[in-house]
Amino acid sequence: MRWLVGWSCTASGAGSGGGVPAVHPVGAQLLWEEPDPLWAVGDWRPDEVRVVHAEAGPSGSSAFVTRLAVLGRCGAADDQLRAGLLAARGGALRHLTAWPGSYTAVAQVGRRITVAGDLAGARPVFHTAWAGGTAFATAALPLADLVEAQLDVGYLAALLACPDSPEALGDGTPYAGVRRVPPGHALVVRAGARDITGYEPTASLAVAAPEADAQQAVEGVRDALVEAVRTRFAAPRHAPDFAAGFPGGRDPGPVPGMGPAFRRAARGVPAPGIGADLSGGSASATLALLAAGLPGLPGTPPGHGAGAGERLLVVTFNDLVAGGRTRESELERARALAADPRLRHIVVAAAEEALPYADLMSGPLTDEPGPALVTAERHRRRLAAGSADHLTGHGARQVLDAHPARLADLLMGRRRRHLLRPVTALARAAGPAAQSAVVPFTVYRAARRLARTSSREGLEEAAARLLASGVSGTVNDAPAGAVDASLAALTWCRPGPAARWLTGEALAEVSVRLQAAAVRPSGPPRRPGEQRAAAALGRYAADHRVLEQAAEIRGQRLHAPFLDNQVVRACRALPEALRVQPGARAAVLRAVLHGSGIHDLPTGWGATSHAAHAAAVRAGLRAYAAPLAQLFDAPLLADAGLVEARVVRGALQAAAEGGDLPLDGLAEIVSLEAWLRRLLARRGTCWTGAGAPRQRAVAGGVVRRSL
Repeated sequence: MRWLVGWSCTASGAGSGGGVPAVHPVGAQLLWEEPDPLWAVGDWRPDEVRVVHAEAGPSGSSAFVTRLAVLGRCGAADDQLRAGLLAARGGALRHLTAWPGSYTAVAQVGRRITVAGDLAGARPVFHTAWAGGTAFATAALPLADLVEAQLDVGYLAALLACPDSPEALGDGTPYAGVRRVPPGHALVVRAGARDITGYEPTASLAVAAPEADAQQAVEGVRDALVEAVRTRFAAPRHAPDFAAGFPGGRDPGPVPGMGPAFRRAARGVPAPGIGADLSGGSASATLALLAAGLPGLPGTPPGHGAGAGERLLVVTFNDLVAGGRTRESELERARALAADPRLRHIVVAAAEEALPYADLMSGPLTDEPGPALVTAERHRRRLAAGSADHLTGHGARQVLDAHPARLADLLMGRRRRHLLRPVTALARAAGPAAQSAVVPFTVYRAARRLARTSSREGLEEAAARLLASGVSGTVNDAPAGAVDASLAALTWCRPGPAARWLTGEALAEVSVRLQAAAVRPSGPPRRPGEQRAAAALGRYAADHRVLEQAAEIRGQRLHAPFLDNQVVRACRALPEALRVQPGARAAVLRAVLHGSGIHDLPTGWGATSHAAHAAAVRAGLRAYAAPLAQLFDAPLLADAGLVEARVVRGALQAAAEGGDLPLDGLAEIVSLEAWLRRLLARRGTCWTGAGAPRQRAVAGGVVRRSL
């Protein structure tokens, strides 16, 4: 795990001799010194940490210094960074997020420090009060260690009950006292005092914005994606240490029956250069074809990357247990795409050992919990066969597809005619049953009701629903089909799939959080579809961050260009009327490839793969039923009062036997239980020094609490 951390204290407490404890992170690289120090911690590459200076005072005093640290993959040159720093000095913080790539920017102007988070939430910023000032970091666990925080069980309850609702989660984290900066905002610290400010312009609800031109918007998405991929190619190539995977650091030489690629993958060392996923889906295929089509860059070493005649390494995962007809179609599309002479194709086959729920307790501790812990071993096996810099299509569905609540946005903008195609598609998805004739009217009524409901009314309704569920002991069943899922999503807030297994006390506490959020000012009002789509993107980006840490391969960087700021902005510029149409994501990506000169795409381009994922999850539940039952013999979640062990064990058994239960909800509960056990079993702390904390976060803490 890689992170940056720093702090700012008041003038009276600045410096280790002025009341701030002498403490520094373990294994850190100091970027600049006190009174407002900043460190980079972890295995950062040299080209991933850049510091530029605009000006400094005559004596080097911190009151005159102006500098910028950029950590991650940023496509801006040093001159552009300085220009952005000068713009941010005047208050234009958006300039710190306008460069291609995925990175975190920290600007210091005198005693004012600005840390800009990203739009999606894949690179979050956290902060906490410490030593009379504010400590900030891009990871929550180090800050929890710094202040010796305990678990925030109320936040964990909200994470299970309403995971897609920022109103229920607030700015909290699993650690009490550690706060999160919302996506699209920046943390500004002045001599220890903190402030959260947004840097994205907000659209007015009183005046409808003119509808953007669809062709220009698609061209903007193409340009942003090409620039995002080019930014990865422009970075220096890295070759992992092959001998690091062997005892004693020595390669034993050839192994009979195993080629170099198999030996490398077996020891978990990625290949040198740049590679990509090729799952058969439209998002990963788009990135792979764009990367393979980029021209060779000057200075590319032979054998590294896809430039100068080198072929791009693409990886496809083949599930031997839960493949099915849908997965076979994906493999066929991947093979057809890999016939491109610019691609070098590797198929990673795995059986029961790579099913979901495999090796839940053997992985690394992640900064936060997330459902990705359930499938981490599955992804780790695929990524081990990839490259040192590996492109994935993660996030494409969240930034390109339209959230069902956007139907209400169309009604608010008086664009009813654009509802015809999506509503007709939902009616066809309902099947030839007689009820499908009333689907258009049902969906239209739900969208109109949402358009006429304020955010406060929607939150109060959700709070009352949770409170009634806590009294009765049941939560409404999960959506069964596409129509039911769309109707359930046409609301300001709704319970998550795991809410049905929470205790009444936990649901009542989440209901109180929603009631408080309903009366609390929440900034400029937004349209329901826009707000729910941003919340869904933030939820996915947080889980993608957990996946990066849980499935991390030594020496590898996982790149998700669809979560870059510039790509997110380009996708948000797509007209709502285009986004809500059936197959919009595949159509946009097809246009992106056509605009890049790639026209030959296989049959079935853009088909979804939900059925294959559900089959793999059920196979994993059956294969690992015994370890899961043992995990919930005495669960920590039950000690915290969130669930009853007997109820969860029964749900896991029913799901393994094919019961119609929300599998996503079970994954959230299992992953949170596994994360808690890893957290409480950890040893050591993130800090050292004379003033280091006496204990790590939640060490020796009692999980049980009284409600």
